[in-house]
Amino acid sequence: MKLPEPFLLKMKNLLQDEFDAFIQSYNDEKSHALRVNTLKIDIAEFLHKNPFTLERIPWVETGFFYPHNDRPGKHPYHEAGLYYIQEPSAMAVGEFVDPKPGERVLDLCAAPGGKTTHLASKMKGEGFLLSNEIHPARAKILSQNVERMGIKNTVVTNETPERLAERFPSFFDRILVDAPCSGEGMFRKDEEAREHWSLENVEICASRQIDILKSAATMLKPGGRLVYSTCTFSPEENEGTISRFLEQHPNFEIVEVQSYKDFSRGRKDWVENPAENIEKTIRLWPHLMKGEGHYIAVLKKVDGDSDPRLKLAQPKVDSNMLKHYKEFAKETLNFLPTGKYITFNDQLYLLPEETLSLDKLKVVRPGLHLGTFKKNRFEPSHALALSLNREEVKNSWNLSVDSKEIISYLKGEVLQANGEKGWYLIEVDGYSIGWGKLAGNAMKNHYPKGLRWVGNFY
Repeated sequence: MKLPEPFLLKMKNLLQDEFDAFIQSYNDEKSHALRVNTLKIDIAEFLHKNPFTLERIPWVETGFFYPHNDRPGKHPYHEAGLYYIQEPSAMAVGEFVDPKPGERVLDLCAAPGGKTTHLASKMKGEGFLLSNEIHPARAKILSQNVERMGIKNTVVTNETPERLAERFPSFFDRILVDAPCSGEGMFRKDEEAREHWSLENVEICASRQIDILKSAATMLKPGGRLVYSTCTFSPEENEGTISRFLEQHPNFEIVEVQSYKDFSRGRKDWVENPAENIEKTIRLWPHLMKGEGHYIAVLKKVDGDSDPRLKLAQPKVDSNMLKHYKEFAKETLNFLPTGKYITFNDQLYLLPEETLSLDKLKVVRPGLHLGTFKKNRFEPSHALALSLNREEVKNSWNLSVDSKEIISYLKGEVLQANGEKGWYLIEVDGYSIGWGKLAGNAMKNHYPKGLRWVGNFY
């Protein structure tokens, strides 16, 4: 692997005696990991069902290493949202954010969704999670991952941090800033990161990070937690960024958090004018643990303006569409989801209760997508299916993970079935994976065309 020469020189000056071990880590096999989605399955049940060779990740209860020859990304359990494939070091970030059910939480730079889905699982479907991504294409991928994991209480936006700061002053209990960075910690797995790296880009990233943190500071409640993370080794973007931020924001302080034994601490000798307690921040090194490079700082807002009386969303909903949805729910579901209904053109969503007004914001996913209004009828969404379980529907049809039928379903094929006509929640080994609609002896397949499999994958 060819690494940029200025990067090698910089790391040698920083690491000194550790440099050889650090460089050797680039010859090692990168670690592969998945994180169990406890919104859909508990850990014990997953370990009983899963077909992979797993090893626990010490720093996250729901995380597991798997060998490179396993292919969990090409398995029906992945399509059912039972787990998220995530780099093992990155899982540490969600653990330090540690959101609680019922809180208001913001993931400010959220794509592709690993950390958002981690936060959502910890919130257990309660509270409000705003997941934002400034790049439109990446925001769409983020939204798809929120859908696959069956998350109900998340709004996905495609906004700048500055625009959100105008709308959400002193609103959030916890904020994660997984900041855009020079990506040095990903060199082992990302050739593009190596090719685009430069000392100049390090400085550009450090300047951008301060601006993002400034917006995050505005949106955090007094007493709230702000977690800053990067996937770079660069002190300018890590200890340097945090030290400059704290100099500008004296109402924040570094919080010391319990660390895993193979994690390292921040280095005050690597930056000028280091912040007080900068050594209580956290560094993850690939030559000291099984994972890529990361930096994490946990901050607390010790004082500031209290939560203003912000205007909660008063969404508009098409009454005719809502009528057809309730007819569908009466025929298909064993309950009627409660919350704030909102329509966007022919689409119906269910907003989390704590949602503020979304007017004039770029919204990708305003809560749980319930379905679409088509020619005086309501068609349920894939997102709704993935958020349900068999106790919540009148009809379900379970397919074994070892059956030919589950492969046929994932390919979009019509299946032979018997039973009462109507909508069925299709399951794999008891976990929702999509919709089917039975008429006669044919189960019409409603698995989304864009997700359908080609060939056999496992």
